[in-house]
Amino acid sequence: MTEPTRKEKDEAAAVRRRWINLGEVLAVVAVGISGLTLWNSYSERSHAEAEKAGAEKRASAKAATLLLRAVPSKDGDRLTLAPIGAEQSIQSQIVAFPTPLGIAAVDTTGDARIEAEWLEDGLKKARRAAERKDETIGDEQVPVAITSQFIADGEPHSDVALYDLGYALDGRLIGGSRLRLRGLSRIARATPGTAQARIDAMWSKRQPRSAPAAKPD
Repeated sequence: MTEPTRKEKDEAAAVRRRWINLGEVLAVVAVGISGLTLWNSYSERSHAEAEKAGAEKRASAKAATLLLRAVPSKDGDRLTLAPIGAEQSIQSQIVAFPTPLGIAAVDTTGDARIEAEWLEDGLKKARRAAERKDETIGDEQVPVAITSQFIADGEPHSDVALYDLGYALDGRLIGGSRLRLRGLSRIARATPGTAQARIDAMWSKRQPRSAPAAKPD
């Protein structure tokens, strides 16, 4: 067997170097691909976790917001209140009325409601003081503040909100007008410290000003 020439040895060495270099390149590429795969997996996992956390936060915020549905009785002497969300359950409520009506806030437990007799006399007196008629055409509104303690998804929550309480006063031949409750319309959320002042301001703003007396000739 003949010895390889110097040239053949050099060519063989060059081939080995090319294979070594190619192997190093492939190793680097493999490391890069592995790194990209790990980063992509981490990024997708982080994105999924962020989406999950965001969804849980939105669900929690939604559960903590109480929206009431009011169903009037046939004769309008009572509104039965219930959460719109099926996952919510009202435990107790405090219903506050504008100060000029002279009505103390009413507490309810379990049986969430507003009754016409709570505010009928005070509302009529306040309307007369504002020189408004005992009878109404269509529906009118009185602002109320409702503080609710409720359970949502097994957790206790509190909600303070302002509502317009829709009502009508029907005339009678005997005994004066009769108050009928029509429904509730949510205005805005409030804080316990500002709710009363806000409904007082709304009530005052809605009362028509008396016309100025005519000057004598």
